[in-house]
Amino acid sequence: MGRPRNIILLVADSLRYDSVHGTGGNGLPFATAHATRFTQARSGGCWTLPATASLFTGLMPHEHGADSQSRGMRTDVPTLAEAMREHGYRTHQITANVATTEIFGLDRGYDEVLRIWNHVPSQHKKIHEALVLVGKPRLRKKILSADFVSGKLSEDIEASKVWLQDTVDNVFDVARQRLESNEKDGKQSFLFLNLMETHFPYHVGPTFETTADGLFGKMREIVSLFHLVNQTWLTRDNQPISAEMMDLLRNRQRIAWQRLAPKVDAFIAEMHAQGNLVVFGSDHGDNFGEQGWVYHFSNVTDAGNRVPLYWVDPADDAPRTIDTPISTRDVYNGLLTALGDDRGTFSPVTEPERSFPIMQSCWYNNQGKTLDKYRYNQICLLEGGTRYMRRRNEWFSAPQTTTGTEVAFTRLPTGFDPVEEGVVLPERRGYLRTVLKDFGAFSARVES
Repeated sequence: MGRPRNIILLVADSLRYDSVHGTGGNGLPFATAHATRFTQARSGGCWTLPATASLFTGLMPHEHGADSQSRGMRTDVPTLAEAMREHGYRTHQITANVATTEIFGLDRGYDEVLRIWNHVPSQHKKIHEALVLVGKPRLRKKILSADFVSGKLSEDIEASKVWLQDTVDNVFDVARQRLESNEKDGKQSFLFLNLMETHFPYHVGPTFETTADGLFGKMREIVSLFHLVNQTWLTRDNQPISAEMMDLLRNRQRIAWQRLAPKVDAFIAEMHAQGNLVVFGSDHGDNFGEQGWVYHFSNVTDAGNRVPLYWVDPADDAPRTIDTPISTRDVYNGLLTALGDDRGTFSPVTEPERSFPIMQSCWYNNQGKTLDKYRYNQICLLEGGTRYMRRRNEWFSAPQTTTGTEVAFTRLPTGFDPVEEGVVLPERRGYLRTVLKDFGAFSARVES
């Protein structure tokens, strides 16, 4: 079997599994008819930086080092784009999320990083600066550090365009241009594409709109979006977003996906017809009250980690469904395996049982105001249909979700160790022991 003509890794940012599969249809008729679909795929991290770094390296967040506390990917780990370049592919990142660029070191190995906000006219110029001031303190803190002052604040303001208007057509148009240009040069392409329509504030229209009825309802929706993105609940004892508004915000993402899905499916069909390998999914999900969490930081919930994943290979396009739990970090292994690269140890398409879904999070320091009760790192293992979560030296458990409401974690009896008592295979048990030890050491190091 020859190597793929071109390879496209397509990510719909923040897209929850149930936003795609929980509403009576996934919106991807072509992909469903030609893809291997994973129903129990989980990201290693709960927000863009750790989750995307895991896609790019095949490593867990504590291994690649990019998370809420450590902030940047280690420079000594090889990346997917570097490997693709070694195999003769021209590598392009076409992104609508500033977090995937050089700010956190995720640009390594790309011949080109094209920031789509620099290539689209603004539809909301007057509120860009206000949006940045209230919207992304974690990026603002990084950008205003000594190493990033020059020119970066203005770029962050420009990047806020993607919060306020659709850019999916622009991303796909640029992707087509790069494929065509490289084809003329006799070169193959590896493209990483990031779409932000399903990310906060969830695009329910081509430009920013509210969905609530009446002026008062619309104001509540805007205030709830403010509290969501700023994670204000981490700094107070009460949840400022009501259950009614939480449902409304969750529905915003569902609407955003319904708008985005036909374009994604058409693009996948177009790429498939050209003989290209397409992997489509999400970097992570979002929380709208599940397990008490809101938005996508600090959690190891299925709302934040269970994601849609489709593998569309023109060399093997019979539809199939894989229900075996896998980690999306093994997209890295699968793509290298498709190239015949020995660094790819297996493909989740053919050997999903070799994948270990392990979720991790570092607590989010909300401008130094996060309450002590939320200041903990977490790790979650999936074994035998049960999720085992560890935080503050205690174990909790919950069943893995299939559809419907996520079941809350419950504390396990003191002294019970699910790795020692619940994992049957000795080699798997030994691996998980090492993971827990290394994650503990990483947590201690970043917190010291």
